[in-house]
Amino acid sequence: MPELEMKFYSRRSPKKGFSWETPPEPVPESDINETVTAEVLVIGGGISGLAASARCADKGLDVVTLDKNEKLFALAGQIAAVNSRIMADKGLFIDTKTLAADWLKMSGSRVQEELLWLFINRSAEGFHWMLDLTEGEVEVEVYEAYKGPMFSEYPGTHHIWKKKGSSRYEHIGGGYLACEILEKALLEKGGTLLRSTTALYLEKNDKGRVTGCIARCADDKFRRFQGTKGVILATGDAGEDREMLEAFCPIGARAPEKFPRPGNTGDGQKMAYWAGAALDNPEWAPTLHALGGCGFQGFFLHVNRLGKRFMNEDTWMQAKSVRCMMQPGGDYAFSVLDDKYLDEMEERFDELGGQGMMPLSEVGGSFRRDDMAKSMQRYIKKGNAFCADTLDELAEKMGVPADNLRKTVERYNEIVAAGDDVDFGKRSRLLTSIEKPPFYALKWGPVLLDVFGGAQVDVTLNVIDADSRPIPGLYAVGNVAGGMYAVDYPLLLNGNSYGRALAYAMQIADVLSE
Repeated sequence: MPELEMKFYSRRSPKKGFSWETPPEPVPESDINETVTAEVLVIGGGISGLAASARCADKGLDVVTLDKNEKLFALAGQIAAVNSRIMADKGLFIDTKTLAADWLKMSGSRVQEELLWLFINRSAEGFHWMLDLTEGEVEVEVYEAYKGPMFSEYPGTHHIWKKKGSSRYEHIGGGYLACEILEKALLEKGGTLLRSTTALYLEKNDKGRVTGCIARCADDKFRRFQGTKGVILATGDAGEDREMLEAFCPIGARAPEKFPRPGNTGDGQKMAYWAGAALDNPEWAPTLHALGGCGFQGFFLHVNRLGKRFMNEDTWMQAKSVRCMMQPGGDYAFSVLDDKYLDEMEERFDELGGQGMMPLSEVGGSFRRDDMAKSMQRYIKKGNAFCADTLDELAEKMGVPADNLRKTVERYNEIVAAGDDVDFGKRSRLLTSIEKPPFYALKWGPVLLDVFGGAQVDVTLNVIDADSRPIPGLYAVGNVAGGMYAVDYPLLLNGNSYGRALAYAMQIADVLSE
């Protein structure tokens, strides 16, 4: 077997400078076709930009929104809301002080607490506002949270679906439906949305106030866009810019796979930086989900590419991704299970939940046994899972040393029999033996989704400079705004990025409509 490279750490020498640090040359005045002025200029038409735009329009403000994408594009599907009315109906409640404390611990305390509490206190308000825009045409489910002694999620992850028979919306559910709801509301309130329009850089007046931007439009002409009350950056994250990853999130640059995020090239972070903004200190928090391969890991035995156990499997998929990246090879690992896996999952269904540990299910739902069995067959058909009657045959299909896999399974079965995981500390309830053929191996690996870091803002979402002074006229929302994440994306509450988008929309509209 070839020697496997350790991919977790970068071996590149740090650069002295990055290309994104240098602003572009200004477009000659003679090339600027016209000036478009509104009260509020929003740069970015994803969930954050559309939420901010729609809420500002809802408050009576004249809004122009620019988006470089040709058409609506959404990048996620789950929406976190802290103590929503839907949660109340299901008897669910989040202790906000405990949530805040856990968030700070996960972030190494490198979080602006006022921004965290802005999310906590206004995410449900923003979510309710969005739901009310639909006039009852949308249904909502709350996903079951993962529960474990090492790490537990909070039960505030929502998913929206359009009602059967509804003709109000085109998209069925998730992020696309959320963005469609907000876009429709923006246009119905008289706002303007210009797609295929790329902001190039911000402009300031002689008093240092950011007045707007220069953009290349769909007709390939340059135009000046201005916001008399404020310019809002809502351009998303920087995960598609390799240099920004190297500068601010090296672990993200080491990820073996990257989920496509078209357009998320750090445009807003760069424009803010050129305008004098302070950016979050590295390391920016990555979303590293174990979605490679079959995208499911479960609580079963995890082995690396050498066929050896390497972690306590009773944890969340973000942790699994990082642990995997620290292994020889670093690009994938396996979950090993046997013919009893469906019974074992069903027996523990009420104790699990969350992404990766169980197939996502709504609160109060039941284990969909047939769906899981069909998923296994799909994984095998696609080459992301393997089935064999012996461990040696399974090892051959996995491409791992058979001796190592046999010894690992033998040791694991000893731990299961003793009911005490002295090797890695997994709770006894999730220890399940591997002894009944056929045996299965699920291949999974880390995938980079997002990188959370950007322009530092105060509680009014006003972008600040290196001396913590507000930059007049410039605001940031969503993933281009810094201050709320560090070290690791907090899967304490799945969907918190979308929830923050809605909370920040409520805040920025209040600020600009005063």
